[in-house]
Amino acid sequence: MACTKAFVTLGMFIIDEFSYTDLEGRTIKDSTFEIGGGGTYAAIGARIWLPPEQVGMIVDKGYDFPSDIERKLKVYGEEMWLCRPQIQAQTTRALNLYTGDHRGFQYLTPRIRITPRDLINTGLNRPRMLHFICSPVRASTILSEVRDIEGWSPLTIYEPIPDRCVPKELPALIVILPSIDILSPNAEEALSLLSMSYVQPISKSSIEEAANQFLQLGAKEAVIIRSGGLGAYVLTRKAGGKWIGAFWTQADALKIVDVTGAGNSFLGGLGAGLHLANGDVYEAVLHATVSASFVIEQSGLPALTSSDKGLIQWNNDSPSRRLEVLKRREQNE
Repeated sequence: MACTKAFVTLGMFIIDEFSYTDLEGRTIKDSTFEIGGGGTYAAIGARIWLPPEQVGMIVDKGYDFPSDIERKLKVYGEEMWLCRPQIQAQTTRALNLYTGDHRGFQYLTPRIRITPRDLINTGLNRPRMLHFICSPVRASTILSEVRDIEGWSPLTIYEPIPDRCVPKELPALIVILPSIDILSPNAEEALSLLSMSYVQPISKSSIEEAANQFLQLGAKEAVIIRSGGLGAYVLTRKAGGKWIGAFWTQADALKIVDVTGAGNSFLGGLGAGLHLANGDVYEAVLHATVSASFVIEQSGLPALTSSDKGLIQWNNDSPSRRLEVLKRREQNE
């Protein structure tokens, strides 16, 4: 009998195309393709800490699913991926268009959404933690489905989708907050939802105020506001607020190549950390921070390698080593 997964995401698998132009629309860099999708990055963020049999997500394989991408996914562990053949549909694809400093995003194919019911009677059934990325309205539907599945009460990690982090979505968010164990927008998304004005760089005090407001509005257990180079602000009902710094700082700018997927991988690492640290949110955020540090070092997913002696490394480094470095740094703050 298969073991219960520790962490499963309802986020999608996407083949990302990246296009780079200047402000006049001239191509400045050849287009590239990468494995993408918020779900994929979240799963990898958890996989950095957990064996593949404890992590899971659904991959919808369209009739055009590239064989080289399938090979790349298998490197991380075949047990992670529940592949569903979509004979009549393409694999979900999206365009990331970089024009100067502006990033645009659009789907190139219809999306195939994943719901909790899709997990029933599969190896992903009833995981201990469930991660989802969507609008507050869709999150309400997901939570309703979860309640309808007998004998399942997962810890929920909710990541609001960026384009729905606007003031008109706040009432729908307030409705679901009491059912969300961990709410985690990024700083811009948090302030936008709450109609809080800000200028860049966003101040720590503004982020702390936003987290307090979400808790007052009914967030169940914890609010974690991901704040880029500032790190993450963690506020829990039981233990109060605390800042945890980013692993790579401004002094390490050359290490930061592409932040695509950093927030998603952070939350995957958070789920893994909660599992490993018996629910300690602050300890889990340290794991989350390390997961994000590996993802931003390159375009696409980090490299997993293992030696003949069973030593597993990511980008030729050890997650445990980075965790110890981060812990020492936090203790000295």
